[in-house]
Amino acid sequence: MKLSRLALLSAAFVVTTAIAQQATTPDTTAPAAEPVAAAPVVAAAPIVLAVDTGPAKAGDPKAGQTKAGACAACHGLDGNSTVDIYPKLAGQHELYIWRQLKLFKSGERANPIMLGMAAALTEQDMRDIGAYYSTQKIIAGVADDSVIASGPNAGKKFYQVGEKIYRAGNPSTGVPACMACHGPTGAGMPGPTYPALGGQHATYTAATLTTFHDGMVWGKDKNANVIMSQVAKNLSTEEIQGLATYLQGLHKADKAEKKK
Repeated sequence: MKLSRLALLSAAFVVTTAIAQQATTPDTTAPAAEPVAAAPVVAAAPIVLAVDTGPAKAGDPKAGQTKAGACAACHGLDGNSTVDIYPKLAGQHELYIWRQLKLFKSGERANPIMLGMAAALTEQDMRDIGAYYSTQKIIAGVADDSVIASGPNAGKKFYQVGEKIYRAGNPSTGVPACMACHGPTGAGMPGPTYPALGGQHATYTAATLTTFHDGMVWGKDKNANVIMSQVAKNLSTEEIQGLATYLQGLHKADKAEKKK
């Protein structure tokens, strides 16, 4: 009898303890998350292209100076950019600038920044901007005269490698002399096809030659630079660097330099 009573008391204690523990133990189950509304999708504003109202005439440099105001942030007020990834436009031919702006606007020369800039321009605006920059004088840089340590051009200076390619080409690899189209001082030819190269930033020139080397072609018309992709594919990386630095220092000597 005593054992039965003791067993009942023990069972009651166990049950009571279990109930007490269940009552005092906090519920750690995380509440169900509230549904979060998806962020609204905002469509990018479409780029509105300026519409031409007639054929463009020869550019007006004075009008172009005003229209080129937005270009100054990257290319400089007078077309001499101070950041070497942005090309210098000073002294560049009007028709070359006009054509490149047309290619940016059409997307045939891919560049998101320049697409946005060129979209708002008419062909007359492009001619005017080109005319303005063509009247400015490019400020040439300095060629790299450091010596190449190893390889086929070991012992030569970088600019010397570029000078040889520019003036004589490399017959063994089928590279013609650059000056045949771009002139002995890098002034290029008036028109939309052969740009002025003398004094251009080496960084920009090397990057552009590399894109040509990799097969890039700008445009589909008769002025498309197919010849440049054919020529540049045969240039080595060292030759591209040499050409770029040689062109950075190339310019037509002024009177003071001729007297030295």
